[in-house]
Amino acid sequence: MSILRRIAVISRDPQIHDLAQEIAHEVFVADDLAEASDIVAAVTPDMMLFNGGVSPNHIRRFLEQTHRRVNSLPMSVVASLEPSPFSDREYEQAGVSHCLVGPENCRRLPEIAAQVRAAEQNGASEARHDDYFLDDRAAAIRMVGRSKAIRETLTMIQLVGESRCNPVLILGETGTGKEVAAQAIHQVRHPQEPFVAVNCAALTSTLLESELFGHVKGAFTSADRDKTGLLEQAGSGTLFLDEISEMPLELQAKLLRVLQERTFHKVGGVKDLTCEATIITSSNRNLKQEVREKRFRQDLYYRLNVCPIVLTPLRSPDRRADIPLLARYFLAHSDIRGSRPGQATAITKLALESLYQHDWPGNVRELRNVIERAILLERTGKIALDSIVIEHAEHEEARTGSVGERVRDFSLEKAERELIARALHETGWQKTQAASLLGITRATLYAKVKQYNIQKLPARQSDVCLSAPEPTEAEPILVG
Repeated sequence: MSILRRIAVISRDPQIHDLAQEIAHEVFVADDLAEASDIVAAVTPDMMLFNGGVSPNHIRRFLEQTHRRVNSLPMSVVASLEPSPFSDREYEQAGVSHCLVGPENCRRLPEIAAQVRAAEQNGASEARHDDYFLDDRAAAIRMVGRSKAIRETLTMIQLVGESRCNPVLILGETGTGKEVAAQAIHQVRHPQEPFVAVNCAALTSTLLESELFGHVKGAFTSADRDKTGLLEQAGSGTLFLDEISEMPLELQAKLLRVLQERTFHKVGGVKDLTCEATIITSSNRNLKQEVREKRFRQDLYYRLNVCPIVLTPLRSPDRRADIPLLARYFLAHSDIRGSRPGQATAITKLALESLYQHDWPGNVRELRNVIERAILLERTGKIALDSIVIEHAEHEEARTGSVGERVRDFSLEKAERELIARALHETGWQKTQAASLLGITRATLYAKVKQYNIQKLPARQSDVCLSAPEPTEAEPILVG
């Protein structure tokens, strides 16, 4: 009895095909990973079944690339009737959920398929906890991402957090997560102590000094009582000075004295107090340039710049792969609609493509705003391209039109759709000939026709339909 709706099989072994037919209504077969990528994007299978001869490294790269294209990855399983040259551990590290080697283990496939089906019936469409975070450290501070940049950042956070480095400098563009990184260092170093944060750009020089150091009664006109400063409140924990480059020069000198002597006194006071806190500072500016332009003290810069942690912008090739992951995370965890029902739970491929193509000058913060805006605009269960509204400079909008128009005009998917439709028209809808003309397999062509809902018009019309109103069920690609 079939358990799953669809399964994608990456294997040439007919016995593996037979196993797949026992648990799924529709079986889509791929000879290689390139063809499998197209099938997964086109038909959204419930499971991907790999042959035991596919290397774990290739599977890992395939899953990473596929994750950027589709809203959520189907469960991946390796099944092999013959001994595999690779270990279960290697497949596990590559992201494979189950590794079934040998006839006896392969009999567990219906059991695993039943688990997938049960999860779907229970509405478990949200990505697993492990999908969002690289490890438990990242999960503890909600640092979403699995890219090379996130891995390097976490390594630096652990290195600095376990050291006695004090002060700590975090550098990065606006919205890259500098406060999240500061909290991560705090969690590594002294999680039971206070974490106190202040934005240096949000206060005037006088107010910032009073906030940092506190003041005694009568220190100035409105000082009608003693005030405990943030340095004192932080105790043995962490004081986070966000946007340190915005601190006035005269206050920079006082901060330098604290860092060097580890003592301070309140405004208007004479008693020295000991600073026991870890002081973490951040800046979205180039501090070297600020020093050259006399807006930041050189001695303070060198005092801060011991082991800086530099956060990678979202547009970097080393971090861009996290964009779809962040989008899905924000979608799953947003409460912007409040008690209003009907929030979207998924994102279309075209919408994800538009997010992936944007450079994100506002980084993670900007991406979160775009997703929350889309949640409010979307009226269906899946965020579509029309709900992705990204702000651009006025001249860019005037020159190129809206984001939706640009993505539609230059979308690879649109070009692919038109090419397939043209090939079908030229071959008179002989799908074998059309697949040969396009240089793809017949299975891939079937999947693409279903994905784009390409339909044949009546004989009196001279072209194929490129914009049918609603998708219909296409014939499945079965093996056997």
